[in-house]
Amino acid sequence: MSIFMVIRIALKALNRNKLRTSLTMLGMIIGVGAVITMIALGNGAQAAIEEQIRGAGTNMITIFPGSVTTGGVRMGEGQSIRLMPADAEVLRSVSGVAYVAEGVSNRQQVVAGAANWNASIVGTNVDFTQVKSWPMKYGSFFSEQDVQGAAKVIALGVNVAEILFGADVDPTGQIVRVRNHVVKVVGVMTPKGASSSGQNQDDQVFMPYTTVLKKITGQQNLSYILVSAGDGDTIAETAESVKAALRVAHEIPAGGEDDFRVQTQDDMVAMRTEQANTMTSLLAGIAAVSLMVGGIGIMNIMLVSVTERTREIGLRLAIGARGSDVLSQFLVEALVISVVGGGLGIAFGYGAAEFVKWYQNWPAVIPMDSIVLSFGVAAGIGVFFGFYPARKASALDPIEALRFE
Repeated sequence: MSIFMVIRIALKALNRNKLRTSLTMLGMIIGVGAVITMIALGNGAQAAIEEQIRGAGTNMITIFPGSVTTGGVRMGEGQSIRLMPADAEVLRSVSGVAYVAEGVSNRQQVVAGAANWNASIVGTNVDFTQVKSWPMKYGSFFSEQDVQGAAKVIALGVNVAEILFGADVDPTGQIVRVRNHVVKVVGVMTPKGASSSGQNQDDQVFMPYTTVLKKITGQQNLSYILVSAGDGDTIAETAESVKAALRVAHEIPAGGEDDFRVQTQDDMVAMRTEQANTMTSLLAGIAAVSLMVGGIGIMNIMLVSVTERTREIGLRLAIGARGSDVLSQFLVEALVISVVGGGLGIAFGYGAAEFVKWYQNWPAVIPMDSIVLSFGVAAGIGVFFGFYPARKASALDPIEALRFE
């Protein structure tokens, strides 16, 4: 019997029981749809994480203070005070480094007239806006002369500017007070949003690091150093060069422990992506259970179909049909249910992902390989769970089948 005849007979058999066929497909539709939706949302979350971290700066490398040992006691991460402005000067001569920005962090009350706000004070230099890819909304960032002269100037984050001066107001040239210092506003940064760590970057103000060190905190060491690699393809190599230069500057012997920590954006991307992948795998595993349930449903219905059509099968075998013809017919029926259900499930999953994307403003990315994989898995489930009922039908004895009531 030709394959076209087998398909025709199988389709007629499925058409005789439309409701049962539709309900059987429903399990496959839900299973495949759930897999597609979970993968889309998981990949969307991963893409959002990568975009958020990449948006934090241009090819950024961050150097943090490391641990230090005092009297045999190892202090925690960030306790070293050996990260100095001189280290930033050393890094400016490292091959592959485009920009270097010193960093000093502190929190202070910023006062403007009757308004005030406790903001994060960031002391840095003119390269900061290049490293972070952060343009101005109003005015300009402070100048190199301001850094050299430890000038009392400040650039406000947009949230701080709105709280102190009101929304859509350019406060450039206005005066604010930080501690007991009168400081001139030189500009306002564009909105940046949350950083990869969840910090509100718009709730910061920016001053020359020399001003912060000499007049705000009184310390000599830096909180961190930001470095921008000139080429995005050589970030890892540049990070190693930075590490080697700092080891020499800090006179750390071979085999000695670093008193600083170098972190690239790729490190943060890898960490956050691993977390997203773990959640995606968990959700996909749960969705895969739905596929298994759908497959078991196909097997159950096919076994019922074999029982109902025992006399029909016996008659076909008695008039010359081969066991392979019966086997092919039932396999095709199971395959049609799973493939059509899988196709509808892909459409359902795509629609569900788009709905969540629209309703919850959640990013959704549906890779083509996940669609192909889901469709292939659906077809494979149909063959796998349909084989036993088909094999059982093909093995029926014609005489016993014709006697079946």
